[in-house]
Amino acid sequence: MRKVNNLVKKSTVIIKDDGLVRFTKRTAKYLYYRKFPDKRKMEYKDILFINGCTLPHPERYRVAHQMEQLMSQGLTVESIFYDRLSLDQLKYYRGFVFFRCPITDTIREFIKQAHYFNKTCFFDIDDLVIDQKYTDSIKYVQQMSVDDKQLYDDGVNRMRETLELCDHVVTTTTQLQEELQHYTKGEVLINRNVASDEMIKLSNLALEAVSKDNNKIIVGYFSGSITHNEDFDLVIPSLIKIFEKYPQIYLKIAGILDVPDALDPYKERLITSGFVDWRELPAVMAECDIVLAPLVDTIFNRAKSENKWVEAALVKIPTIASNIGAFAEKIQNNETGILVNNTDTEWFKALDLLVSDSALRGKLADKAHEEIIHNYSTVYTGYNLASFIRKHLARNIGFVLPSTDISGGVIVALKHADVLRRHGWDVTLIDAVSKHALKIAKKTYSYRYELPGFNVVATHKTKMKAFFDTQVATLWSTVELVKKQPNVRSRLYFVQNFETDFYIPGTGEPRFLANASYCDQSGIRYITMSLWCQKWLKDVFHKESEYVSNGIDLELYPYRKRDFTGKIKILIEGDSKSEYKNTDEAFRIVERLDPDKFEILYLSYRKEPKDWYRVDRFYNRIAPEKVGEVYASCDILIKTSIVESFSYPPLEMMATGGVSVVVPNGGNVEYLKDDYNCLFYRQGDIDAGVAAVEKLLNDKKLRDKIIKNGQKTAQAYQWSKLEQRIVDIYK
Repeated sequence: MRKVNNLVKKSTVIIKDDGLVRFTKRTAKYLYYRKFPDKRKMEYKDILFINGCTLPHPERYRVAHQMEQLMSQGLTVESIFYDRLSLDQLKYYRGFVFFRCPITDTIREFIKQAHYFNKTCFFDIDDLVIDQKYTDSIKYVQQMSVDDKQLYDDGVNRMRETLELCDHVVTTTTQLQEELQHYTKGEVLINRNVASDEMIKLSNLALEAVSKDNNKIIVGYFSGSITHNEDFDLVIPSLIKIFEKYPQIYLKIAGILDVPDALDPYKERLITSGFVDWRELPAVMAECDIVLAPLVDTIFNRAKSENKWVEAALVKIPTIASNIGAFAEKIQNNETGILVNNTDTEWFKALDLLVSDSALRGKLADKAHEEIIHNYSTVYTGYNLASFIRKHLARNIGFVLPSTDISGGVIVALKHADVLRRHGWDVTLIDAVSKHALKIAKKTYSYRYELPGFNVVATHKTKMKAFFDTQVATLWSTVELVKKQPNVRSRLYFVQNFETDFYIPGTGEPRFLANASYCDQSGIRYITMSLWCQKWLKDVFHKESEYVSNGIDLELYPYRKRDFTGKIKILIEGDSKSEYKNTDEAFRIVERLDPDKFEILYLSYRKEPKDWYRVDRFYNRIAPEKVGEVYASCDILIKTSIVESFSYPPLEMMATGGVSVVVPNGGNVEYLKDDYNCLFYRQGDIDAGVAAVEKLLNDKKLRDKIIKNGQKTAQAYQWSKLEQRIVDIYK
């Protein structure tokens, strides 16, 4: 029932703000995308405001206006009502501002997940509705029925829970800042309520259009809610005296207020209107000559904002306000308004002064107007808020992947991404797979859109509008995407191979563009995981690069003691259609091996085995966390790649206690040594490959030495020993 009530209230607000036609269009759009979510073009932005308040006035000041402030400072923003929040939205923003949001199961889990991904959660509040010790002091709350107060208190307590889960707090006044500091371990920023551009525009129009009756002096009181009844009671005695002294005095009451019986004798001079829409408020207020802002001196009221003074100043109306809280801080007495202590004598004296002195009214109004225009406009005041948010957002990095499908290069990029996340970075994986590639994929297999533990967004259905501290290209085809992103501080290219040789001569444009990716002149910084790559980048392309070796997670590659009796299992790994993987050669070797003595297992991430391959068991598209089990189940690896930047399969085999026969190349000689932790044979020499397999099988002493040294090598290349270096190269 609460959700229905909230939806009705929210819909009413939108209709008021945007009109029925726009509301209908928004509703239709929402329903369409709810039915067809894949059709929606998402946007990756800096900040999402989650509004938990159904009242239009607070939402406007604390959501719409603060969004305007941040936009004026170059941040991209969006807002949503709290009951429409979903966990999927986590990946589309860098930080979140919860305004007056009571806790829900979704919000609790959302904040938990946000912290896992190093995304910052801010809580914004403009009133002390976060603890019963404050709200119980409100006279209106004290007069509630038992059921109504129970419901109200539940909202207050749920609000506090959200506040306490968030990292930092934004609020409106000094008193609020002091109180809220008791509920958070983070910082509390004062970002005062200010006027939007639209408010200033409407106020200027109201000033131009207003026509006042010189025979009347109108005193205005604008009540925001029913809770202000006791505040208005402060000025009733003074108003009665002013009514008696000045027959030209009229009182305009706008908003929700119980007009007291004491004013009945003057009802002919009372002008009342109900709750006024904010767009109409400047015109209504501009008809006044004086605005009253009384507040009973309570801690709850001392925490309130100076909105009434701001709104009156925009239409050049002087304000008489209680000398407490934000009014006392921001109004310069007898310069930009009049401050009074809450006594009948002082209220009457101030009213009498302004009623009798039109020149003073004009002077105070002009000064206040000047102050508000320069220091209370969203466009002019956003710097502190934007700086506070930027200061507390985690450094964010986007790894642009050619695909989220399994491959050696993607696995390494994911490891870097995970290391950075665990060191406090906000990490996004940007899937650059094309729509054409997806169509092809759908015909043969189920594309892997999501990666557990990571935030993944797809370029073909996401507009990247947020700032990135760093973006990283991970294959030549992703370099141009990184270069096209305008709002990125640092661009890197993670070089994992000489990708030019992925294509045979005559391939055309892909071969040329792959080679061109090493000749960038725009300032991309190169990093690599291979000494071989670092060397040719320097020698051939004159590009400096930072280096960190690849590593291995030994938990995923469990050691298993082999006895090399019975049928020996040989593993061949590599794409059957890739020239540089040279997989055919491995199968030429096993053709020469006795099928009664050897079982052949084939592991490929994409392509099927060729018809002539001898394969006893085929593993295709295995999840990365399962690959170690395949290696541990085999005895010998035959790896025949011609080009590798850092060849993982031999390292993975030795970690599980197996042995390898390998063609040496630039990407494996970094850690492989012939007759020490593997056996090498020269590429193309099938006889030598067969002999190496037979030698490992027949020479137990050699085999034990290779297994022992392989274990030492795997231990030396653990990821845990490389983490700090990974973090350092992205700084």
